[in-house]
Amino acid sequence: MTRASRGPRAQEPGAGLVRRARDGDVRALGRLVSLVENGAPELRPVMRELAPLTGQARVLGLTGAPGVGKSTVTGALVAAYRERGLRVAVLAVDPTSPFTGGALLGDRIRMQQHATDRGVFIRSMASRGHLGGLAGAAPQALRVLDAAGFELILVETVGVGQDEVEIASLADSTLVIVAPGLGDAIQAAKAGILEIADVFVVNKSDKPGAQETVRDLRGMIAMGQYGAGDWKPPIVSTVASAGEGIAELAAKLDRHAAWLGASGQGERRRLARARGEITVLALAQLRQRMGGLPGDSPIDELAGRVAAGELDPYSAADELIAGAG
Repeated sequence: MTRASRGPRAQEPGAGLVRRARDGDVRALGRLVSLVENGAPELRPVMRELAPLTGQARVLGLTGAPGVGKSTVTGALVAAYRERGLRVAVLAVDPTSPFTGGALLGDRIRMQQHATDRGVFIRSMASRGHLGGLAGAAPQALRVLDAAGFELILVETVGVGQDEVEIASLADSTLVIVAPGLGDAIQAAKAGILEIADVFVVNKSDKPGAQETVRDLRGMIAMGQYGAGDWKPPIVSTVASAGEGIAELAAKLDRHAAWLGASGQGERRRLARARGEITVLALAQLRQRMGGLPGDSPIDELAGRVAAGELDPYSAADELIAGAG
């Protein structure tokens, strides 16, 4: 195929895609996110183009067990922030389809009331077996959405329980959503998920047992140790399907954003997020250079020597790293 036959769109540089995405071109934005998901070779120059444009968006993470109404809360928050005139993006991380490898639920049906709003972008990403309730490509996808000019990004996770605490590493503010009647408060305590919450949301608070759930959460928070100036997670009761409590929730999130700025925690969280991104990418490249898959060389040759007792694993690791340098 000749260069001419591919057409200008096929040869479009990253700068062109980014410019079109910032101008509101949904297809260009979708293509950028797809580059991230697929780990495409052209991703590197694109990320270089994006870098000076990032660092402006506020990221909210929503997590909780399946069935608590995360998508409904997400949709209600989108509506609330759109009323303020903010451009809002939603990154919804779904289970992976065993047939296609893509997001099983697709773009969330319950958020489709925003589908025709040009100020809202909703994208589902497949977790593809990645632990932590997040897609492995999520950090880079957030950079794309940030650079595209979205002022607020909501990340909704799969809801996988104990491993879902990873959301705290990506978000400026993390919402842990529970619902009455599901034993969520106790389960959350066991999973350690309470420790990542900046705001607790008791959704479906019109259901029986809602006050008991709030009381359980208050008891658990009371057992925490908070110093002067520390953020103590508030509890907000909502009926997101009816929009009840959403204004109060947005107000609590605004208070947390103000605290992040005043305390310096916001900058510390962003630095930690950047360190995590660098570490993950560096380890992935190192693993690729070392040929870390079964059947590859030289790792299998070293593994054979370790298994035979000819070499200790520390020395083997040293040889592998030296060979990958």
